[in-house]
Amino acid sequence: MEILLEELYKTDIYVEKFHFRKLFLDNLSYQINGITQSGKTKIVKNYLLGLKKNSYLYINCRDLRIDIDALNSTLQDFCTHNQITTIVLDDYRQEIKIFNVPQLIICCEVHYKIDFLQTLKLYPLDYEEFLAYEHKYDSSALNHFFQLGGFAFMHKVNSDERVFYLQKALKSALEEKELEILIFCAKMMTQKVSPYSIYERLKQTQKISKDKLYKSFDELCEKGYVHQMQKADHPKAIRKIYLCDVSLKSALTIEKHFGRLFENMIYLELLKSGKNCFYDDGIDFYIPKESEVILATPFADERALFKKIEAIESFIIRYQIKKITAVTMSKEGSVNHPFSHVEMVPFDIWALGD
Repeated sequence: MEILLEELYKTDIYVEKFHFRKLFLDNLSYQINGITQSGKTKIVKNYLLGLKKNSYLYINCRDLRIDIDALNSTLQDFCTHNQITTIVLDDYRQEIKIFNVPQLIICCEVHYKIDFLQTLKLYPLDYEEFLAYEHKYDSSALNHFFQLGGFAFMHKVNSDERVFYLQKALKSALEEKELEILIFCAKMMTQKVSPYSIYERLKQTQKISKDKLYKSFDELCEKGYVHQMQKADHPKAIRKIYLCDVSLKSALTIEKHFGRLFENMIYLELLKSGKNCFYDDGIDFYIPKESEVILATPFADERALFKKIEAIESFIIRYQIKKITAVTMSKEGSVNHPFSHVEMVPFDIWALGD
């Protein structure tokens, strides 16, 4: 094992054209959680390039040459002997022992309870981060975002290979049952779906245990491939489900529904900005902290929006909503309403706002 560690220690790290993210590292110890292809490895390697070459050791725990028992018995002595102050365990596995080192960084999909590590959650690119990959910012940028989604690798893969590349990445990262559930969730994106309804649907075509399905669904949510949103003031009600990135919709299904895609895009922007939101009948997103309702209305005009607001007036009054934002594709303007301030804002302007 020492021979492999020596090889990894001497190997130069390379990062191709790094684009800065909203997440950054300093000299603390971290646990970086994020789904496959979200950019964990690139952020860590870019950080290591700013350190002295002989001060760090980068290990990809999926390396087939690694023997876990041998690694556990030799890693600490190796680091002490070479005065290594920063260790990165990428694709970390729980079987690998954690020991005292000035700086430890682990990258993994699932969150592990390790008290001394600061937890950082990394999502696929949001719209502002996505723009760093565009050659110019014009009306085509938003269309590219809808086509490519938030996976940075999509910019480097030929258009005819993107679906297969993403499918391959998902197959590598997920268990078979998790992938089957994710495919079903892709079909039901932005809809109210319970784990039981997923079980009822999948058991029609395959033999599956309810407990196993529930566990796999929970793991998908814990890793961040699927997100759930509660109904306002009804925590036990069926939750709406959203995908970690809209590119999964076209990669896993042949169904097209731009309205649902648009709503999922808005949800992800809210998620990445740390806003706690809920749904209700006729309400796409309710943000209690800001007394705001956000509606996904890609092609609505003032007349259609006013009718939609009329249908949710009881909610507006009951929750004392101060602001209603209708996110559109390109329409911009305002609507007069006696109870709330109503604005129509294009997605690109809304996503880049405060």
